[in-house]
Amino acid sequence: MSARKTIASPVGMEQARRRLARWRETRKVGSPMPESLWAVAVRLTRQHGVYRTARALGLEYNKLKRLAQSAGDTRKALPSPAFMELIAPQPTGVSECWIELEGPRGGRMKIELPIASAELVVGLCRVVWSGAA
Repeated sequence: MSARKTIASPVGMEQARRRLARWRETRKVGSPMPESLWAVAVRLTRQHGVYRTARALGLEYNKLKRLAQSAGDTRKALPSPAFMELIAPQPTGVSECWIELEGPRGGRMKIELPIASAELVVGLCRVVWSGAA
């Protein structure tokens, strides 16, 4: 007698095992397993892995692995973003800002802002550096 442990299978795995057992009892010899049963097995591989699913359901490991990989490729086919903008959160406290700029043509600007925002500062710098000031 072997001392092999039996692992309690999750509810979804047990339901799939029973569906497969019913199909195996009523099928014609040599008929392929329905796609709906393979789809259930592939969904279970996402939660429990290919080996555990194949073993619990009595399925061919390599075929299940191939089906699971082809089903997972649809998500991997999406292109990764080339650019992602990160926006820093606004400070909660009051921040004062003093800016002194001198442009290439001698234009000068002194600014005192009670609350400084990055957009405002960048806009003002562009005006000074463009020579419009």
